[in-house]
Amino acid sequence: MNVITNSAASAPTQFVAVNGRTLAYRSIGSGTPIVLCNRFRGVMDLWDPAFLDALAAQAFSVITFDYSGLGLSTGTPTYSPIEMTADPRDLIAALDLKDVALGGWSLGGMVAQATLALHPNAISHLALLGTTPPGDLVKLAEQLFYDLAGKDHYTIEDITALFFEPRSAASREAATRSQARIEARTEDLCPPVPVEFARPLLVHGPRSPAFPAPPVLDMLKQTRIPIIHIGGDHDIIFPVENWYALNEVLPTVTLVTFPQAGHGPHHQHPQASADILASFVRNF
Repeated sequence: MNVITNSAASAPTQFVAVNGRTLAYRSIGSGTPIVLCNRFRGVMDLWDPAFLDALAAQAFSVITFDYSGLGLSTGTPTYSPIEMTADPRDLIAALDLKDVALGGWSLGGMVAQATLALHPNAISHLALLGTTPPGDLVKLAEQLFYDLAGKDHYTIEDITALFFEPRSAASREAATRSQARIEARTEDLCPPVPVEFARPLLVHGPRSPAFPAPPVLDMLKQTRIPIIHIGGDHDIIFPVENWYALNEVLPTVTLVTFPQAGHGPHHQHPQASADILASFVRNF
């Protein structure tokens, strides 16, 4: 096990200037680099510190960052996964990282997949959390996600419905604990993603494909890079059934699904998710 040099709840924000904008990032731990791409409306502050600290304790150098023009980063914002690949690409290059496990949650998982397709250099593994494969879907998202995700502010009930499984008492309790850990960081905070920027992406409602990127699906079918997806059995935006529908089609994808869990399985099960990712990177 690695000694954590900083806790995620107190890690200082650092900055790197690259290609005309400044990317804000935080780093804890030392060892194999794992770079994590944010969810929809996500900034660095919204990762559960317990999950990040658990990764750092498994001999990872854990790096989170804000996308261009969002949070504490400068530049022009976009929520096009293909265009967003410039951020992990440039951050990895600027920090001179090698053999990177590139991770992403939700929208960030799309960014991670597209980055492997377009900029595969330096990436050794893909670690996906509550995201969708590209292409046609066998199960659509629920309208509930679109009803909640564009709200000005999230209550704990909204957070539970969006990222956990409200029908499970254990999941509801995990949501409360996770949110308390996130809110424990009170200094050096990121500005939230402006709702006016994010809300237009929700007007279409559930659709297939959710991630229309044929080159990315072609990459997933051909790559030799080990890929893992950790999901919950009731993800209201990116149902795990869409990954299982691609069994025997994606040669390097390992699927792990937590029961009675939702869109944020790594926040409900931070230690178990970190353990699984660490074992996967070590052994595949």
